[in-house]
Amino acid sequence: MGFLNSLDISGSGLTAQKMRMDILAQNIANAETTRTAEGGPYRRQMVVFQEDPGSSTSSFASHLSRARGNQNPGVKVVEIVEDQTDFKPVYDPEHPDADENGYVLYPNVDKVKEMSDLLSASRAYEGNITVINAIKAMASTALQIGR
Repeated sequence: MGFLNSLDISGSGLTAQKMRMDILAQNIANAETTRTAEGGPYRRQMVVFQEDPGSSTSSFASHLSRARGNQNPGVKVVEIVEDQTDFKPVYDPEHPDADENGYVLYPNVDKVKEMSDLLSASRAYEGNITVINAIKAMASTALQIGR
């Protein structure tokens, strides 16, 4: 694997972490949503990652590289799943979505957990950017050697 192939790996990490940050932002935005189009409160969503054993390109060189056993691993988003934990009942008889006992079901979104996950995704995103910058610096230095 050439060192420039590392750009594909870090690029896949950037794409996956951006999707994770988008879903986390959606969870935070809907933390108080008690009514959705499907009915009922909003359900927290989670991103599922999986190793991507092959390059995202479908060039002849990438197929030949994979046939020789030289793979460019990366990561990809496989699916977005709903968290099936219970909703949080809150006593609020004035709320329009309150049941006959005065309880409203709020989403299963914990803002503190979402913010800590968002911080983790942000750090992973920054780490991939650091790798890309290091690869660019190495390539620039290699080009300078050739002069």
